[in-house]
Amino acid sequence: MSEIILHHYPQSPVAEKVRVGLGMKGLSWRSVEIPRIPPKPDLMPLTGGFRRTPVMQIGADIYCDSQCILREIDKRHPEPTFFPGGGYGMPWALSRWTDTIVFDLVVSIVLGADPDGLPPEFAADRGRLYFGPDWDLHKVHAALPQTIAQLRAQLGWLDDRLSQGREFILSEPGLPDALAYYLVWFLRGRWDKGPEFLSQFPALEAWEDRVRAIGHGTPRDMDASEALETARMATPETKENADPLDPQGLAPGMRVAVAPDSDGGDPEVEGVVRAVTRDTIAILRDDPQVGSVCIHFPRAGYAVRVT
Repeated sequence: MSEIILHHYPQSPVAEKVRVGLGMKGLSWRSVEIPRIPPKPDLMPLTGGFRRTPVMQIGADIYCDSQCILREIDKRHPEPTFFPGGGYGMPWALSRWTDTIVFDLVVSIVLGADPDGLPPEFAADRGRLYFGPDWDLHKVHAALPQTIAQLRAQLGWLDDRLSQGREFILSEPGLPDALAYYLVWFLRGRWDKGPEFLSQFPALEAWEDRVRAIGHGTPRDMDASEALETARMATPETKENADPLDPQGLAPGMRVAVAPDSDGGDPEVEGVVRAVTRDTIAILRDDPQVGSVCIHFPRAGYAVRVT
């Protein structure tokens, strides 16, 4: 029950970040393709309502958000390291830049470049998710020159870093490369002017080729029904853990609800606290299709409410 199962779809940029991380570790994993927009009936029994992509499953333990997924991958498979040159801690701080400020800029460009060309149901789903309840993709389109200028400056920082004779952001391939690569990958593949825009960053483009060559490890397709059966046959492995320094006073046995702290309309996931740490929270819940599962979330970027 210890094999990695990734629930994702090929076009997902955040899933590409995780796929690159799996490639850096040289891992074999199972691939379950999920719908791009809700409903996601074969995923909800595992996540309790969490709808974002990707989700990682190991037996009856379910990991939500790429931050939580990559942390668990590194915990289970510490070599080769995500932190070459002793870069511990720094990449997680970097992720709060790449996954918020830079991601928001890239999404604004990709979705705002041609708002009338997007499928209406996809535009409605992603507009609410990324821009909040008052989203207006035509306003996003009107602001594109300013948005592109902001992204240009920030990608320039990465190009400067890589132009100093570095093949990767740290000394060897590591987590910072996955954190930055997926944004370039998304921009190149989903914005018609992406390749032209990226051509002004020669060191970044050369690095992009090197990261792409790492690949995704060894994925094998898996049917969603098999993944559900895997969870049903397993028992969550997460051990009970308390954190006496937790600022919210969270402790095993409490009933809580967890959701991203952005205003994207995400439903809360309710359950009973199993484990609390500085970086993660894990909650137990029962579902009629899969039985008992333990769902893991990051603390950074997520709100926990005691119910």
